[in-house]
Amino acid sequence: MATVKLILTIIQVLGAVFLTFVVLAQSGKSAGLSGAIAGGADTFLSKNKAKSWDAKLARWTKWVAIGFMILTMVLTLMPDTAA
Repeated sequence: MATVKLILTIIQVLGAVFLTFVVLAQSGKSAGLSGAIAGGADTFLSKNKAKSWDAKLARWTKWVAIGFMILTMVLTLMPDTAA
């Protein structure tokens, strides 16, 4: 059981690093004043948003975060087997 917990902990650390990378790779939602001025054009161009790189990163963020939370709960509920 200790080996399984060690492997899951390593996967969790790698997931945390990957989640951090995915979040930091995303661009901001608005670019200050220019984002407020160009807000009307954003709705016109949003029809291609599903295929953009930012949309893919947002999707990855959601799924990696869900996986990270589930893995954290599994590791928390696993019994400690001290030798």
